[in-house]
Amino acid sequence: QVQLVESGGGLVQAGGSLRLSCAASGTIFSINVMYWYRQAPGKQRDLVAHITSGGSTDYADSVKGRFTISRDNAKNTAYLQMNSLEPEDTAVYYCAADLKRASWYPIQRYWGQGTQVTVSS
Repeated sequence: QVQLVESGGGLVQAGGSLRLSCAASGTIFSINVMYWYRQAPGKQRDLVAHITSGGSTDYADSVKGRFTISRDNAKNTAYLQMNSLEPEDTAVYYCAADLKRASWYPIQRYWGQGTQVTVSS
């Protein structure tokens, strides 16, 4: 089994910062790409950022310059540093990972349960 567990969400005032963590555990052979998505009430789930195993990153335009994704491959953990938070960033943030459970397994995407981020104005 594979589990992704997010942590670090909470309530913060506009302009503040939060750091989310996503720890993958279980039977894991390799993790290719790790992602952060978010879903606001009544809206679709949108990609926020992703990072490859080699450290290449990409961001949604709405968070460029404010959010930073990183990962610790030894810990199978990804992070999302969120600065200059805005009320529009309020959402449930989900972690996902494209990984292989063994060398002969296909790459599959796994999801965390989500963590709430609320930014007050």
